[in-house]
Amino acid sequence: MATVCLVAATLSTGALAADRATPGEAIAMATKAAALIKSAGKEKAFAEISDQKNINFHDRDLYVYVYDMNGVALAHGNNPKMVGKNLLELKDQEGKAMIKEMIATAKSGDGKGWVDFKWPNPTSKTIEQKSGYVIRVDDMLVGSGIYK
Repeated sequence: MATVCLVAATLSTGALAADRATPGEAIAMATKAAALIKSAGKEKAFAEISDQKNINFHDRDLYVYVYDMNGVALAHGNNPKMVGKNLLELKDQEGKAMIKEMIATAKSGDGKGWVDFKWPNPTSKTIEQKSGYVIRVDDMLVGSGIYK
C-alpha cells in the first residue's frame, strides 16, 4: 500500500510540474515577444501580447508583460487593468519593488536577466514565488516568468 501511495504521489508531482512553464520556455516567450515588437511595431505586438486567446503569448502559467523604463505597463498578458498605470513603486507581499528591479536588470550588463518576487499564479490563483526573465528592447523591458 505504501508503494502505491508513493507512486501516486510521484505521478501527481510530475503532472504538476508539466502544468508549469520551464525557464527555457519563459526565455523563449519573452524573446519571441521582443522580436515581434521589433518586427511588427508596438501597437500590433502589444495587442497580440494582451490577447489571452493568443497561444503564442499565453501557455499555462506563462504570459508576457511589457513596461517602459519609467514603470508604466504597456502590455500585460494576464492583467489588462495594469496597462497604462505607472507601477514603479509596486511591491510584492514581502516589500520587494519588483518593477524597479526589472528595470535595473534591463538597464544593466547585457540588458537581460532574472528577477525573483512573489506574484499571483493565474492557474492556481495563489501568491507564489516567481522568477521573471526580462529583456531590454529600446526604451522598454519585455518579460515572462515561471512559478516555482
